[in-house]
Amino acid sequence: MALVRKLTASSSSAAHDGINPGKIKVQMIRIWKSDKNESGNSVDMVLLDSSGTNIHATIGEAYSKWIQDIGGATINESNRGNIEIDVLEDLMIADCKDPIKTLVKKIYGESFPESYNPGFFQRKAILCSTNEDVDQINDYMLSQISGEETVCLSADSISPLNSHPSDYMRYPPELLNSIKAPGLPNHCLRLKVGVPVILLQDIMPNHGLCNGTRLQITRLGGFALGARILTGARIGEEVIIPRIPSHPTDENFPIKMQRKQFPLAVSFAMTINKNEGQPLSKIGIYQPRRVLPHGPMYVAVSKGKTRDGLKVLITNKDGKPNEETSDVVFKEVGVSED
Repeated sequence: MALVRKLTASSSSAAHDGINPGKIKVQMIRIWKSDKNESGNSVDMVLLDSSGTNIHATIGEAYSKWIQDIGGATINESNRGNIEIDVLEDLMIADCKDPIKTLVKKIYGESFPESYNPGFFQRKAILCSTNEDVDQINDYMLSQISGEETVCLSADSISPLNSHPSDYMRYPPELLNSIKAPGLPNHCLRLKVGVPVILLQDIMPNHGLCNGTRLQITRLGGFALGARILTGARIGEEVIIPRIPSHPTDENFPIKMQRKQFPLAVSFAMTINKNEGQPLSKIGIYQPRRVLPHGPMYVAVSKGKTRDGLKVLITNKDGKPNEETSDVVFKEVGVSED
């Protein structure tokens, strides 16, 4: 079974350059379900003051090694090819009545519904592995934001240059509206002033409007939106986002269609791959399932700047936090359990 990793410390005194520091020994203890303990490598460190700064540095070393172990898939590899990741106990969200509300509070705080300061959203995000999970978080957070909501609906159609006349009957507008595919913004985009969004395709790369750029909505309109850039080299600049045609990026997508919509998605929460290249001071990982690829987990945790800024929420089939964190398993991509 996987396990929860705890830090324990014992102190003693030793002289160092005329100062009487404390010497902290930090030892990694693995707690298994069978109640058997297995000691890991210890880390010794000399403290030169009582502020606790150096203790945090020691813990940071252990946290850094934990991230490296995830990336190298060296944690508790079973003989069936599964990688059992030791979830650090203080990172887990457990024993709460409303898991999503608790995760949002941990990452964004209680003041986010009234916060319009662009700096508030620049270095915070909740990362998920699927678009369905992203939508669940974003819908909840959007409902908490004050202000009038605007619903932007796309105009979907069959691409005239790559279609057969029968396609217009086979694929009515209602069907096209329901399609979600890579490269396409959603048919229904709900927005409010102050909400952070992410750009889904390149518009004007030379002006900072690239795929993956985060922005904050400043003005709402039917054919154009006002926004402020939150990431990249042009942070703080005001820009206009138009409604533009988008197409599925998968060349083998069975329907040759186009969608005229704002190329945006709400970005309180994002898929892990959408956050590539963006370091975060506060990061939440939401995984409503226990068996996951360890690769995306490594990408997610490596975005965080500090251990204090990372929280992990893993829920069971009833939507409640997993109390038994020792059951969390991250699989190698493509490895079968058969």
